[in-house]
Amino acid sequence: MASAGPVPDLAERAATCADRLREAEAVLLASHIDADGLTSAGIASQALERAGIPFETVFSKQLDAEEVAAIAAGEYDTVLFTDFGSGQLDIISRHAAAGDFTPVVADHHQPADPEDCDPAVVREVDGYADTQFHLNPLLEGIDGSSELSGAGAAYVLARALEPEKGDNRDLAALAVVGAVGDMQTTDGELVGANQSIVDEGVAAGAIEETVDLALYGTQTRPLHKLLEYSSDVDIPGITNDENGALRFLDGLDVELKDEGEWRCWVDLTDDERQTVFEALAQRAIEKKVRADRIDSLFGTTYVLADEIEGTELRDVSEFSTLLNATARYERADVGLAVCLGDRGEALDRARELLQNHRRNLSQGIEMVESEGVTKEEHVQWFHAGDRIRETIVGIVAGMAMGADGVDRGTPILAFAEKTDDSNGDEDIDGDEGDEAAEVKVSSRGTPSLTRRGLDLSTVMREASRAVGGDGGGHDVAAGATVPAGTEEEFVALADELVGEQLA
Repeated sequence: MASAGPVPDLAERAATCADRLREAEAVLLASHIDADGLTSAGIASQALERAGIPFETVFSKQLDAEEVAAIAAGEYDTVLFTDFGSGQLDIISRHAAAGDFTPVVADHHQPADPEDCDPAVVREVDGYADTQFHLNPLLEGIDGSSELSGAGAAYVLARALEPEKGDNRDLAALAVVGAVGDMQTTDGELVGANQSIVDEGVAAGAIEETVDLALYGTQTRPLHKLLEYSSDVDIPGITNDENGALRFLDGLDVELKDEGEWRCWVDLTDDERQTVFEALAQRAIEKKVRADRIDSLFGTTYVLADEIEGTELRDVSEFSTLLNATARYERADVGLAVCLGDRGEALDRARELLQNHRRNLSQGIEMVESEGVTKEEHVQWFHAGDRIRETIVGIVAGMAMGADGVDRGTPILAFAEKTDDSNGDEDIDGDEGDEAAEVKVSSRGTPSLTRRGLDLSTVMREASRAVGGDGGGHDVAAGATVPAGTEEEFVALADELVGEQLA
């Protein structure tokens, strides 16, 4: 009898999808390009290989009608979509009904409206489009924004695809990277089905779940840089102040260097870590930092047991950032290779892309802070033109929320021109090409706004379709593509929809 896997509610769907994949002569694996999409592809490709199913992998930053038509024109009768596909079932179903291919979908995004789909292959489940081979947590009442990521859905499928000998629980490591990369933590922890995957990974020896300093960069950033960049908890005199961070540490009984090299948090002894943490908490209290922010300095962390300590791949947050820096610069092949275990050329290239990525994000945030945002009644927005890559403008928008002049309590929309540039090495000023016919728009909210009723997936989909585009995503983060020149009309529609949701 097949295992129920980490999410029993999805076991039947996973088994049905796995059976269809085993019947295929070969499979085309199509996946999204962000960290969640790359880890989804990494999980699915290893599961297919272990099951002895021939496959080829392709990536897409946006699965639209043109992309699906290209897939349909190919030679594969079975297509596995990971980290997208549910929201595009209206397009996919028409090709499926025509016999172009059989879709198998492992996704967590909001499925399409069933009324827009071909009824020959799609049925309605709780207002969502469903098809025969469809693994999506939302169809079973599981929150796809906070309880199961695309990588998590791929992992559930991988567990159903297990070979006769052994299992795929080691792939839980990538599923956790995908979930954290998809910002699915709640108060710093993974919850729901994601936690079930963590538990399997811990049992398999692939993941270590610990309580530690909950700042980004504990594996790779020198200790003073770790504190300087601790933007999640702003401590006056330390945060964004390199000299202040060094002065703070100089007053503690902690060696900052070892044989001339800066030490990182991971290099400290337990006693040294306790010393730094207690002093940090005391400084925060003195500076009247809110108690809940001080508490968030310490929390649940996830590390990958098989990765080398002190590298980006050891900590799941740093791993996910590294992956984001590959496919968002048209090098999904590099990110996938890292997911599959390449610790040589691919990892070196990923690190180069990460340096470029960080520079571009920094320049993007500086642009937003210097130029500000336009504020409507219910949303705020900015248009970056070609100065921020379309693939990272959503990240910039999310990081800018709460910055000077940007209201954290208001949803933000960010526009950027769509380009075909693919060299992967340009800086924020360096995009050159034809005038954009389409514009990418990304939106970001906060969990407190979604609790009040905000659903950016619906906003992006309805507003974009009204101006001749398309979109979707999650309630807290979503995106769309719209024709150039329709931005103001789109903003007006989005502002109205958000106002209705938050009324």
